[in-house]
Amino acid sequence: MRAMLLVCLMLVSACAPRGTMYIVSPELAQGTVQSVFVGTTRALGPNGIYGSGRSEVMQFARYDVAIPPDRVAGEIKYPKRKKLDARTDFLTTAQVHYPADPAFRADLGKALRANGREAVIFVHGFNNTFTEGLYRIAQLHNDLKLPGVAVHYSWASAAEPLGYVYDRDSMLFARDGLEDLIREVTAAGATRVTLVAHSMGGFLTMETLRDIAMRDGRIMPQISGVVLFSPDIDVDVFRMQAHSIGQLPQPFLIFGSGRDRVLRLSGLITGQSGRLGSMTDVTPLSDLEVTYYDVGAFSTGGGHFVAGTSPALIALMGNIAQVEQAFGGDVSGRTGLLPGVVLTVRSATRIILRPVGDLTGQQLN
Repeated sequence: MRAMLLVCLMLVSACAPRGTMYIVSPELAQGTVQSVFVGTTRALGPNGIYGSGRSEVMQFARYDVAIPPDRVAGEIKYPKRKKLDARTDFLTTAQVHYPADPAFRADLGKALRANGREAVIFVHGFNNTFTEGLYRIAQLHNDLKLPGVAVHYSWASAAEPLGYVYDRDSMLFARDGLEDLIREVTAAGATRVTLVAHSMGGFLTMETLRDIAMRDGRIMPQISGVVLFSPDIDVDVFRMQAHSIGQLPQPFLIFGSGRDRVLRLSGLITGQSGRLGSMTDVTPLSDLEVTYYDVGAFSTGGGHFVAGTSPALIALMGNIAQVEQAFGGDVSGRTGLLPGVVLTVRSATRIILRPVGDLTGQQLN
């Protein structure tokens, strides 16, 4: 216990100041502007920004985020003490708080019709402020060149390294809200919805899908795929969630790493070391139709969101759509599209990704 607390304190002392949202005139923005529709169970703070408190009433908003031109893929920089630099800093150019669900649905429906009726719903993880989650989906949508409309589900994280228990309770509190948001997106006209979740947000996503399946008898057909980044879920719990859901949405992708130090700490806190996002063997998932991308070779620092922050890995991930298309054929058809090793255990597939330089002998930056 003492060792765990020491690790937590080390995380606190190493934590950089949290980013602040600055709203500027659209004329001051540079780079690309990404609109993000938001559903949240956070309480609105006095500064007009959603905070760490919980709200029993679902709230809806839209934010336009300016993604600066001078940055590398995966990077998010915040302004320092109002010294705004539109070429390097993420800025907000508009915020809209919808007074009622129909207004949100109408605005979202218009965006969906202009973007092929596709939506990506991003669910943030442990220890996130509202701004961090918002800017992360804007960055991911831009860097990964995701199709359709960006939608963010923001649940009430304490945004504190020592707030794990509060966040876990908030995640459970937020399950109905995520279901409401998914239904709002489909009611607005989305015909394809991809769920993308990070860390503890993966647990929230699986719980919500389980609730939907048990309530409706199935997952709504509009859910066309699930992506879990570094999911903070006990492996046995994930198996039970998947069995309750029944047929998992396809594709169902999991990005994990045995070098994820945050999930190692989560295992210490929960007393359950087997986390889904840190598996090195997919045998326990062999009866589930999932694809597990092992990205440990790209890990730096804590290694907890390497799939969204590593420029080298982001550059490779454009080929993942080709890999999924190849899954309709035999195993040999999956090789050669990504640098790495493909292992299949019954229904589950593990792809151990490697930087191109590891295979060619070239030095990577």
